[in-house]
Amino acid sequence: MKPILVSACLLGTPCRYDGNSKPCAAVLALQKDYRLIPVCPEVLGGLPTPRTPSEICGDCVRMKNGQDVTQNYRAGAQKALEVACAEGCEIAILKEKSPSCGCGLIYSGVFDGRLILGDGITTALLKKNGISVWGETQIENEGLHLK
Repeated sequence: MKPILVSACLLGTPCRYDGNSKPCAAVLALQKDYRLIPVCPEVLGGLPTPRTPSEICGDCVRMKNGQDVTQNYRAGAQKALEVACAEGCEIAILKEKSPSCGCGLIYSGVFDGRLILGDGITTALLKKNGISVWGETQIENEGLHLK
């Protein structure tokens, strides 16, 4: 079966900043046709669960309390890329709006709830290395159509 890298929270793993998961039925349904490879870049980068919310602020990632966690996010992104490469993943389905996994839209960086155009740290690294990244609503709305 073709492997797909997937945000672990979308598969039901309680690894989000709030200690919860965000299982996505459309993503879970892909298990019948694909080998889903779960990753949580934030946990891979050494951050605990639960943890203080973070947002991308310019070239840095900061927690709401001001702590700079850029290195954690970069390390987690690198480890997620290594997993994707080791498993032969050409596609990733990642949690939208996340500072690590967001694809196309992320939070503004000032903790005001606004979304701005941009990609999370992991998404940007995966794309830079030729991996196609999808958000969960793309799967819910369009399904996964591979050639």
